[in-house]
Amino acid sequence: MLNGKKVVVVMPAYNAEKTLKQTYEEIYKPFIDEVILVDDNSKDNTKQVSKELNIKTIVHKENKGYGGNQKSCYKAALKSGADIVVMLHPDYQYTPKLIPAIVSMMAFGGYDAVLASRMLGNSALKGGMPFYKFLANRFLTIFENILTNQKLSEYHTGFRGFTKEVLEALPLAECSDDFIFDNEMIAQMFYSDFKIGEVSCPTKYFKEASSINFIRSCKYGFGVLWVSIKYRLAKLGIKSKIFDKNGKKLDLNSELEYYYQ
Repeated sequence: MLNGKKVVVVMPAYNAEKTLKQTYEEIYKPFIDEVILVDDNSKDNTKQVSKELNIKTIVHKENKGYGGNQKSCYKAALKSGADIVVMLHPDYQYTPKLIPAIVSMMAFGGYDAVLASRMLGNSALKGGMPFYKFLANRFLTIFENILTNQKLSEYHTGFRGFTKEVLEALPLAECSDDFIFDNEMIAQMFYSDFKIGEVSCPTKYFKEASSINFIRSCKYGFGVLWVSIKYRLAKLGIKSKIFDKNGKKLDLNSELEYYYQ
């Protein structure tokens, strides 16, 4: 715990057997009360590696998608009594060593959520981010900042932390089960006036690190533009489900399948 807050790290995993151990071993355990991994019906030995590391693991019987995986992650964390939840990809693209910094920014009431940005400190290209992804990231971020009237350096990081108040308040069940979930969630936080902070995060691109292909990236990019437009429309009074404060929230009464304890 930190400042009396229970801290849980969640890892949405898919085919992460080659990088899970290295990611887990770099988590600074004194800051963490529990680690939960959700295996989204991987085709490799992710769940076996998780067992060897003694991580509490949930295994989807069917692939639910990246967003569906995160929904299970957050439900499991809230059911375990988490006050602060850090979502970390187990592909070792982001350094787990930043978890203490991310947690500290929320544990003392400074922020409701914290994003680890690859764009602060110019680490993205140095870490091997493909140039087309860098340009797309910058364009989409500028577009989103204009429509949301915010000043984030990046909306597309896979390393982020939330207080339980955020996870309990947002209508996350209305969000997509695909990759656009991440973007919808940030837009929801701004719409609900939660305070989001950022930390500079070095990143690494390599063969084993997960990454969506060009076609999926294009689909994601158009989805980002649409989410930003829906946000602006909601501010003008034309609301969609993801910006309905009375929309469906995570169902904490639903059962989660624990493969290993």
